[in-house]
Amino acid sequence: MRVAVLKEDNCQPKKCNSECHAFCPPVRNGQECIILDDRSGKPTISESLCIGCGICVNKCPHDALIIENLPDELDGEMMHKYSLNGFRLFRLPTPSKESVVGILGPNGMGKSTAFNALSGSLTPNLGDWMNKDPEWSEVIEALPKGELRDFLIMVRNGEIKVAMKPQNVDRLPKRIKGTVGDLLGRVDERKMFSELTEKLGISHLLDREIQQLSGGELQRMAMCATLLREADVYFFDEPSSYLDIYERMRIVRIIQELSETKRVIVIEHDLAVLDVLADLIHIVYGKKGAFGIFTPARSTRQAINTYLDGFLPEQNVRIRSKPITFLNHRDRQVDIGDPIVSWGGLEKVLGDFKLTSGEGAVHRAEVVGVVGPNGTGKSTMIKILAGEHEYDGGWVSSGVKISYKPQHIDVDFDGSVQFWLDSELGHKWRSGEFNVNVIRALGVDELLPKKVKKLSGGERQAVSIAICLGRDADLYLLDEPSAHLDANARMEAAKAIRRTMEANEKSAFVIDHDVYFIDILSDSLLVFEGEGGKHGVAQGPFRLREGMNKFLKGAEITFRRDHESKRPRINKAESRKDREQRNAGDYYSFQT
Repeated sequence: MRVAVLKEDNCQPKKCNSECHAFCPPVRNGQECIILDDRSGKPTISESLCIGCGICVNKCPHDALIIENLPDELDGEMMHKYSLNGFRLFRLPTPSKESVVGILGPNGMGKSTAFNALSGSLTPNLGDWMNKDPEWSEVIEALPKGELRDFLIMVRNGEIKVAMKPQNVDRLPKRIKGTVGDLLGRVDERKMFSELTEKLGISHLLDREIQQLSGGELQRMAMCATLLREADVYFFDEPSSYLDIYERMRIVRIIQELSETKRVIVIEHDLAVLDVLADLIHIVYGKKGAFGIFTPARSTRQAINTYLDGFLPEQNVRIRSKPITFLNHRDRQVDIGDPIVSWGGLEKVLGDFKLTSGEGAVHRAEVVGVVGPNGTGKSTMIKILAGEHEYDGGWVSSGVKISYKPQHIDVDFDGSVQFWLDSELGHKWRSGEFNVNVIRALGVDELLPKKVKKLSGGERQAVSIAICLGRDADLYLLDEPSAHLDANARMEAAKAIRRTMEANEKSAFVIDHDVYFIDILSDSLLVFEGEGGKHGVAQGPFRLREGMNKFLKGAEITFRRDHESKRPRINKAESRKDREQRNAGDYYSFQT
């Protein structure tokens, strides 16, 4: 089974010589395998005549074509297709009763299409893209008897009401005006306004204008608005973004409680959160912008380990070129060099908030992970080191060249990604070790012709990380680089940062809330404690294990290692393993 996809944004007929048509073997033999549109000049590819040689893919100067062979067992399982050479989706996830169903996979694989189909806002066309008005009865008849078929019958009959928490909560202030209380009051269908605002810790925000909220506050407001709606199925798209680990665990408890009476589907890229949250997981894989394939649901542990391994044994399909691996334990501090920047007794007052610090230093070739609750001064500390904030007391060593990637990426660049990279980095990104370890690893090479203003949040994040790492500096400061990245992209970004520091003997501070991300890249931890918005104390850097134990003790969470993948896993509260580790003071075990 072969699919041929044209990436419309990449295809630029006026800047090429129609190489796809000129070099196609079937075309040269007189077959109309590729036809060029008379007006646009763009190609239309016949999948039945295509021989899968890949010549057109390799000859296209703008990387606009995707030709892929798919497993024969997918024949007859296509749920939706957008155009002749457009994106297509295979299979759907199944909302299960009294369960949290997780969806794990890269962005651009059709998760939104699947949500639209399950909510009834999109009727799947089963691959017949010319059918502009498909019938639900045809869709239902094409499915085997089971929970998904029964669910879609209810969708067809109008018996399913859906509530959905959107992915990009940072866009809400542009679409919604007024106060938090006004918004939540309008959607309070379950009459749980007071209970949920208290549970989510946003009672003090009710009189605040939505435009004044931080990312974490917007996320909790969006969660509350979704939970207040009366629905049969609740979809949560990336509920942990912008939240610290305390808030993430609070969201886990709330969603699990909801699933006792409702159907819940969650897209989540923080694997530690997904591990403890979901009962079942569908892996989705494919080619971004070309096709997406949902696998049958499997147990949470099995699904995450399979995803990290990158191989689906039942389909005999490799979804990643190599596995994502975790170290059982290695004390990296033996490899670090002399101090590159140091500080002591820092004080900074911002309105009602005060930040203080002890003495600390970051060494050459060291990556310092920065962890702690939101609002305790992590970004403020980074900005002090970056020279963006003056400090009121204490000292910071000088003479260090710094490259800084801020938390919120607001770039007004009128041009392509390629021009953006050229303007920031010159030609160094085009070849060599940096091109392999950063540009290709982050998938930035696939974004080069795309306009910067059209980049998604994850794409913009990837390019911003690449630009930060590509600058000539002694110290690299990255504020929440995992935000908006899918699980695979997070792991690749962590490794790209780590490799860059090791290869060039540079140093980095990385603020993030994803424990997997921090585990992969960090040599040591700078731990923040305090009360959000009022005061914060920066302590360390500590060695990784010592810092994690200090941080997690405050969060009252213990982690163990999975015996197969060596990935960190959150212990269930009050489980035998949780109690044993608490008693031993081992909140972040390096043992399986």
